[in-house]
Amino acid sequence: MDGCPKKNLLAEVLRKGIVLAKNEQNPADQNPTEESPHRLIEMRLEKMEELGQSVELYPYSYDRTHTSEQARSGEEKLVADETTVRYPGRIMAKRGTGKTLFVPIQDEWGILQAYFRKDDLGEEKFAQIQKLIDIGDWIGVEGPLFRTRTDELTVKVTDFTFLAKAIQPLPEKFHDMSLENKSRRRHLDLAMNLESRERFKLRSAIITDIRAFFAEDEFLEVETPVLQPLYGGATARPFTTHHNALDMTLYMRIADELYLKRLIVGGLEKVYEIAKDFRNEGMDRTHNPEFTMLECYAAYWDYHGMMDLTERMLRRLAVGFGDEGRVTYGEYEMDFNKPFVRLRFMDALAEKTGQDLMQTSTEDLVVLAKKHGAEIKKGMGRDKILDELFSVLVEPELIQPTFVMDHPKELSPLAKAHRETEGLVERFELFIAGFEVANSFSELNDPREQRRRFEDQKALMDAGDDEAQPIDEDFLQAMEQGMPPTGGMGMGIDRLVMLLVDTNNIRDVLLFPHMRPEQ
Repeated sequence: MDGCPKKNLLAEVLRKGIVLAKNEQNPADQNPTEESPHRLIEMRLEKMEELGQSVELYPYSYDRTHTSEQARSGEEKLVADETTVRYPGRIMAKRGTGKTLFVPIQDEWGILQAYFRKDDLGEEKFAQIQKLIDIGDWIGVEGPLFRTRTDELTVKVTDFTFLAKAIQPLPEKFHDMSLENKSRRRHLDLAMNLESRERFKLRSAIITDIRAFFAEDEFLEVETPVLQPLYGGATARPFTTHHNALDMTLYMRIADELYLKRLIVGGLEKVYEIAKDFRNEGMDRTHNPEFTMLECYAAYWDYHGMMDLTERMLRRLAVGFGDEGRVTYGEYEMDFNKPFVRLRFMDALAEKTGQDLMQTSTEDLVVLAKKHGAEIKKGMGRDKILDELFSVLVEPELIQPTFVMDHPKELSPLAKAHRETEGLVERFELFIAGFEVANSFSELNDPREQRRRFEDQKALMDAGDDEAQPIDEDFLQAMEQGMPPTGGMGMGIDRLVMLLVDTNNIRDVLLFPHMRPEQ
């Protein structure tokens, strides 16, 4: 076995554990369906060795003239002029006998059929496509376009170029596999499901449109550090790492906020960032430890200005990617054409509980929260308890776009005190379809009050709250240079995309979500 390159390659493939299960075999493959996965791979390697004697197995490039989309859109002229097209892609099936083969070939935009005829190609080339080239392989075909008797646009192949061998057979019914398996093997999901491809293209288009919106509003796109000496800007547990050269602990950012505010202090009046943030927390259908966040800040604004900006942006996206401003999500239809609902945090809780919870003791709050099934952890302050109670009683009913306003102070250590109500801050959270999409403050810009808030957070941290924020002296020093009135907003891009493409799991909009290793 050591002296046979084919066997060595097979051993390496199997050693790395990339063999598909039997139920993922493709019966259209030119291999017996009763063969084991190991034998199927070995047979493909044998074909590759034979094919390699007459063709280059892995060429460096291919000169494409048309995609499947371009061929279809330009069909009338291409057919009339008998234009030779050069079209590459992956073989998705093979059908035919004797001297002809029909082969659907898939590129990024769809499938274009290729027609192979022995009389056109010659015996040797036809034998290659018939016997040695498998479903899943990549080839480039060239020839004129025509319509078959079944009205299928087809390339009449006069020549073809082999581009890459698929050692693994494609699965037969990948569209029926679980979300977990699709997420683990995204390359197969994209290869087999054009719907998944379109979903991720939509994600890209949504982010592009968000950038266009901010450019039109004269915001400057910036970049801030991922590795930070202190984490802050949100209440979350961070990921920790170590920088060897500096011999110091660093944290993966949980938010962009404190660095973006430094830019406001420095005189950049309207800034935004679309960036990866990282939070060492639980995972569920709306949470992933690595996620994409939009944050924007504007000098001289408050949270009312940010509400207006957020509403304008989402209405634009709903028009561009929904149905004239209406978005269907599961069983719900949200109308973004109407003014967004504005609901005060404490008023919503009072309506659900029949009590003014601003006056309720912490002990009574704990009893009430547990009664309603809220999860209460050791060390939680009263405002955190209120937040848990809100998530159980109110959030699930917030289907239409709703700004929840004016939160308890402890929940928002970076927000300005409410100008009218003691104990609250000027903050909103945007809820759609029962979950949070955006968060905004009239930003705190008094460095003395900011220090007091940080000290309150440190007390919570000392009491056992592992999501409280540490005191950031560098940020406080920046604030002491003077920070103008500022409005800020953060929005979860992944959740926004979930809404616009109508999927209820964040894994569907992340190309490579984090998952437990396979056993």
